[in-house]
Amino acid sequence: MSETPADSVVRTVRTYIDTHRAAFLEDLAEWLRIPSVSAQPEHADDVRRSAEWLAAKLKETGFPVAEVWETAGAPAVFAEWPSAEPDAPTVLVYGHHDVQPAAVADGWHTDPFEPVIRGGRMYARGAADDKGQVFFHTLGVRAHLAATGAEAPAVHLKLIVEGEEESGSPNFRALVEREARRLAADVVIVSDTGMWSETTPTVCTGMRGVADCEIDLHGPDQDIHSGAFGGAVPNPATVAARLVAALHDADERVTIPGFYENVAELTDEERALIAELPFDEGEWLRTATSHAAAGEKGYSTLERVWARPTAEVNGIGGGYQGPGGKTIVPASAHLKLSFRLVSGQDPYEVEAAVRDWVAARVPEGIRHSIVFGAPTRPCLTPLDHPALQSVVRAMGRAFGEKVRFTREGGSGPAADLQDVLEAPVLFLGISVPSDGWHAPNEKVELDLLLKGVETAAYLWGDLAASHGKPA
Repeated sequence: MSETPADSVVRTVRTYIDTHRAAFLEDLAEWLRIPSVSAQPEHADDVRRSAEWLAAKLKETGFPVAEVWETAGAPAVFAEWPSAEPDAPTVLVYGHHDVQPAAVADGWHTDPFEPVIRGGRMYARGAADDKGQVFFHTLGVRAHLAATGAEAPAVHLKLIVEGEEESGSPNFRALVEREARRLAADVVIVSDTGMWSETTPTVCTGMRGVADCEIDLHGPDQDIHSGAFGGAVPNPATVAARLVAALHDADERVTIPGFYENVAELTDEERALIAELPFDEGEWLRTATSHAAAGEKGYSTLERVWARPTAEVNGIGGGYQGPGGKTIVPASAHLKLSFRLVSGQDPYEVEAAVRDWVAARVPEGIRHSIVFGAPTRPCLTPLDHPALQSVVRAMGRAFGEKVRFTREGGSGPAADLQDVLEAPVLFLGISVPSDGWHAPNEKVELDLLLKGVETAAYLWGDLAASHGKPA
């Protein structure tokens, strides 16, 4: 049987990757040796060195433009490689080059900034989160060019690699707003995510947003005697307890009026796709170090953490906390609440609803204040979006397996890209739960890393071919 054009592309891509595998891993190891820990001021020079190293390597890869962009904090890297086709879609890849703190004393078996390959895995801080997943795009675009015989990608390819993600991305949105024109894209690809498991390739379709607040409640001007005054003046600790008790109903639904008003409900198809995943609730509970599952009635555990909004009490305090008793009415009490949000919810509308809800429940004689942190919007890509289907096809081609779908229960800067650039956000990651993000002995599976390279090599051509097709 003669070789088809599609077979030829696969053969060329895989041959190219195999030929350049050793040099690719050597380069990645060199980058991983730079301890770009954004959270520790003593590593500020290393974070800058990491950005400069990446910009130089992207130039070497072939990107005509590769720049270090300054922010109010750590530097980011921007790169751009225009397609030869003026009408080609523009794709922006997001990742980060900073890493979590790490030291041998934390439980590492080897120096976390001296990469070690053992048993088909590379161990080092940042191997999976996120340097490995950023770097696979360098070999991926070269394999793409080898397969097409072209001198430029099939898409206008851009990269934005920030240097403060592990510190909460405090300056990222401002950077995106400042550089929105140069970052403009038809599609955003986030390579700072993972798959379900080594044997179950998956594509993430969305992340929840978040709004969080601190509530201070003040009653008497000082702690006062509970015998002389208790039961006759309002107690801020009691008010805090009542607020917490009123936050959910018996079905664990949030009681704040309007909270669910615009929530994008799961479709039957989405619920069926989530149910397909080989989920072991017992193992999940062990990972959570919890002794029971709980949450909104009528939804599975995965549906609760991926696709339903939540309200959590992160902290509660007030009054005397020392040993023994102290019979007082405390002067103040405090609450910390967070709300995970899903598609359809606006964090500013949620903030307004929370303010109204608290104000309606605080009695006369209690002064209160609410301070919200910087919110993050949720993001969700419809299953039938052509760009998402391109990612699925490219990954399926690389892995030779059916690709399933997940979501992320947490939040991240991807939503800032969606919000400012008004482009759909897609996720392409090859990391697996055992990679140990933020933990000692972080690693990346080399076979999966190279599957990420292969997926990227197929993706740009597929996105170019499907651009403009209706969902």
